[in-house]
Amino acid sequence: MQVERALVSVIVPVYNGERYLGSALQSIFEQDYHPFEVIVVDDGSVDGSADVAKSFDGIRYMYQTNQGNAAAMNAGIEAASGEFIAFLDADDLWAPNKLSAGVDYLLEHLEIGFVIARMQNFLEPGARRPPRLTRDLSLTNYVALSVGTLVTRKTVFEQIGNFDTTHSYAKDVDWFIRAKEAGIRMEVLPETLLYRRLHGSNRSYQTEARTSDLLRVIKSGIDRKRAQASAR
Repeated sequence: MQVERALVSVIVPVYNGERYLGSALQSIFEQDYHPFEVIVVDDGSVDGSADVAKSFDGIRYMYQTNQGNAAAMNAGIEAASGEFIAFLDADDLWAPNKLSAGVDYLLEHLEIGFVIARMQNFLEPGARRPPRLTRDLSLTNYVALSVGTLVTRKTVFEQIGNFDTTHSYAKDVDWFIRAKEAGIRMEVLPETLLYRRLHGSNRSYQTEARTSDLLRVIKSGIDRKRAQASAR
């Protein structure tokens, strides 16, 4: 008798991402794990992103007025039916074993709330390397606190909440910090499971704004610790 496998909800936020969205979705449908559902949340695109998404069978397409990447991911979380959740940006790619590696580990280790993995950057032909990335980080793979490497139990969001929409660039860092504060255990998988495309328009190039947002995340964490200490 075949054992029914756990459903994974894959959330793909997109904003004017028609150029790369098809490749991203194809890397999801080439996964060696099933079943999964794919939820594309269109954050107010004015290009052909909707047409690209709808050209794939089985896509759940959602449209919202432009509210930012975090709000789009949160909308996907609220719509998700899966026991597990994963995310892929519309310009990135997954390795074919991304879901199986993450889900299998979580099923075998019930004490772990979520897993991350290694990431490989690659430059789109003609794009320059982001100033904040060293040449080594551009050419090699490394462990990434990135939602693109994440496979998590949906219950983790129920415990610590969704992404903070006040953070445009460091929402993932803020989420990982809150998970750590809540005592949720994480594991790092050894495989390279995310391939991040650097193409000149992504957030990696907006160094000043990203740094400012990251500092706000750090300050928020310090403020929470002070509030907890004073409440004791």
